[in-house]
Amino acid sequence: MGLHKILKIVALALGVIGAIIALVIIASDKETAESMGGNLLYVSYIILGIVIALVLVFVIKGLFAGDIKKTLMTVGAFLAIIVISYVISSGTDLSLKPFTDKGADVTESTSKMVGAGLYAFYFLAILAIGSMLYGGVKKIFNK
Repeated sequence: MGLHKILKIVALALGVIGAIIALVIIASDKETAESMGGNLLYVSYIILGIVIALVLVFVIKGLFAGDIKKTLMTVGAFLAIIVISYVISSGTDLSLKPFTDKGADVTESTSKMVGAGLYAFYFLAILAIGSMLYGGVKKIFNK
Protein backbone atom coordinates (compact mmCIF):
# COMPACT_ATOMS: atom_id res chain seq x y z
CA MET A 1 0.00 0.00 0.00
CA GLY A 2 1.48 3.36 -1.04
CA LEU A 3 2.04 6.38 1.16
CA HIS A 4 -0.57 8.37 -0.74
CA LYS A 5 -3.24 5.74 -0.06
CA ILE A 6 -2.30 5.55 3.64
CA LEU A 7 -2.51 9.35 3.94
CA LYS A 8 -5.95 9.32 2.31
CA ILE A 9 -7.18 6.71 4.79
CA VAL A 10 -5.75 8.65 7.76
CA ALA A 11 -7.27 11.90 6.47
CA LEU A 12 -10.65 10.18 6.08
CA ALA A 13 -10.42 8.74 9.60
CA LEU A 14 -9.51 12.14 11.07
CA GLY A 15 -12.41 13.71 9.19
CA VAL A 16 -14.85 11.14 10.55
CA ILE A 17 -13.51 11.63 14.11
CA GLY A 18 -13.90 15.38 13.73
CA ALA A 19 -17.45 15.03 12.43
CA ILE A 20 -18.40 12.73 15.32
CA ILE A 21 -16.93 15.14 17.88
CA ALA A 22 -18.78 18.07 16.26
CA LEU A 23 -22.06 16.14 16.34
CA VAL A 24 -21.55 15.21 20.00
CA ILE A 25 -20.96 18.86 20.89
CA ILE A 26 -23.95 20.05 18.86
CA ALA A 27 -26.27 17.39 20.31
CA SER A 28 -25.25 17.94 23.95
CA ASP A 29 -26.64 20.51 26.32
CA LYS A 30 -24.72 23.64 27.29
CA GLU A 31 -23.20 22.31 30.53
CA THR A 32 -21.99 19.08 28.92
CA ALA A 33 -20.54 20.96 25.95
CA GLU A 34 -18.66 23.34 28.27
CA SER A 35 -17.26 20.50 30.40
CA MET A 36 -16.22 18.55 27.29
CA GLY A 37 -14.64 21.65 25.77
CA GLY A 38 -11.33 21.34 27.60
CA ASN A 39 -10.88 17.67 26.76
CA LEU A 40 -11.91 18.16 23.16
CA LEU A 41 -9.43 20.99 22.89
CA TYR A 42 -6.63 18.55 23.68
CA VAL A 43 -8.04 16.07 21.16
CA SER A 44 -8.11 18.81 18.53
CA TYR A 45 -4.48 19.69 19.33
CA ILE A 46 -3.50 16.04 18.84
CA ILE A 47 -5.41 15.82 15.55
CA LEU A 48 -3.87 19.10 14.38
CA GLY A 49 -0.41 17.76 15.22
CA ILE A 50 -1.07 14.56 13.26
CA VAL A 51 -2.35 16.51 10.27
CA ILE A 52 0.64 18.88 10.30
CA ALA A 53 3.04 15.93 10.55
CA LEU A 54 1.34 14.20 7.61
CA VAL A 55 1.38 17.36 5.53
CA LEU A 56 5.08 17.84 6.23
CA VAL A 57 5.83 14.23 5.26
CA PHE A 58 3.83 14.58 2.05
CA VAL A 59 5.40 17.94 1.17
CA ILE A 60 8.94 16.73 1.81
CA LYS A 61 8.26 13.60 -0.26
CA GLY A 62 6.91 15.78 -3.08
CA LEU A 63 9.87 18.13 -2.80
CA PHE A 64 12.37 15.41 -3.57
CA ALA A 65 10.21 13.83 -6.27
CA GLY A 66 9.77 17.05 -8.27
CA ASP A 67 11.89 19.92 -9.54
CA ILE A 68 13.59 21.14 -6.37
CA LYS A 69 15.05 24.28 -7.99
CA LYS A 70 11.60 25.56 -8.98
CA THR A 71 10.22 24.70 -5.54
CA LEU A 72 13.02 26.54 -3.74
CA MET A 73 12.55 29.58 -5.98
CA THR A 74 8.83 29.62 -5.13
CA VAL A 75 9.51 29.29 -1.41
CA GLY A 76 12.12 32.06 -1.66
CA ALA A 77 9.65 34.34 -3.44
CA PHE A 78 7.07 33.66 -0.75
CA LEU A 79 9.57 34.42 2.02
CA ALA A 80 10.59 37.61 0.19
CA ILE A 81 6.94 38.72 0.14
CA ILE A 82 6.68 38.03 3.89
CA VAL A 83 9.87 40.00 4.64
CA ILE A 84 8.82 42.93 2.42
CA SER A 85 5.38 42.96 4.08
CA TYR A 86 6.98 43.07 7.52
CA VAL A 87 9.37 45.86 6.52
CA ILE A 88 6.65 48.12 5.09
CA SER A 89 4.28 47.54 8.01
CA SER A 90 4.63 50.28 10.60
CA GLY A 91 2.64 49.07 13.58
CA THR A 92 1.92 52.64 14.63
CA ASP A 93 -0.96 53.36 12.27
CA LEU A 94 -3.69 52.95 14.91
CA SER A 95 -4.26 53.85 18.52
CA LEU A 96 -3.68 50.90 20.84
CA LYS A 97 -5.52 52.53 23.76
CA PRO A 98 -8.99 51.09 22.92
CA PHE A 99 -7.49 47.59 22.87
CA THR A 100 -5.51 47.93 26.08
CA ASP A 101 -8.52 49.49 27.83
CA LYS A 102 -10.46 46.29 27.12
CA GLY A 103 -7.67 44.18 28.56
CA ALA A 104 -6.29 42.94 25.25
CA ASP A 105 -2.54 42.48 25.21
CA VAL A 106 -1.97 44.43 21.99
CA THR A 107 1.43 45.99 21.53
CA GLU A 108 3.07 47.85 18.68
CA SER A 109 4.78 44.59 17.73
CA THR A 110 1.43 42.79 17.54
CA SER A 111 0.04 45.56 15.37
CA LYS A 112 3.09 45.34 13.10
CA MET A 113 2.65 41.56 12.69
CA VAL A 114 -1.04 41.99 11.84
CA GLY A 115 -0.18 44.70 9.32
CA ALA A 116 2.50 42.48 7.79
CA GLY A 117 -0.02 39.66 7.48
CA LEU A 118 -2.49 41.97 5.75
CA TYR A 119 0.13 43.29 3.33
CA ALA A 120 1.27 39.74 2.53
CA PHE A 121 -2.35 38.75 1.91
CA TYR A 122 -2.84 41.71 -0.44
CA PHE A 123 0.36 40.92 -2.38
CA LEU A 124 -0.50 37.23 -2.69
CA ALA A 125 -4.10 37.99 -3.69
CA ILE A 126 -2.91 40.37 -6.41
CA LEU A 127 -0.45 37.73 -7.64
CA ALA A 128 -3.15 35.05 -7.67
CA ILE A 129 -5.65 37.23 -9.53
CA GLY A 130 -2.95 38.37 -11.96
CA SER A 131 -1.88 34.80 -12.70
CA MET A 132 -5.49 33.75 -13.30
CA LEU A 133 -6.02 36.69 -15.65
CA TYR A 134 -2.72 35.94 -17.43
CA GLY A 135 -3.69 32.28 -17.86
CA GLY A 136 -7.14 33.21 -19.17
CA VAL A 137 -5.81 35.78 -21.65
CA LYS A 138 -3.10 33.39 -22.80
CA LYS A 139 -5.67 30.63 -23.33
CA ILE A 140 -7.90 32.99 -25.37
CA PHE A 141 -5.09 34.09 -27.69
CA ASN A 142 -3.70 30.58 -28.19
CA LYS A 143 -6.96 29.26 -29.63
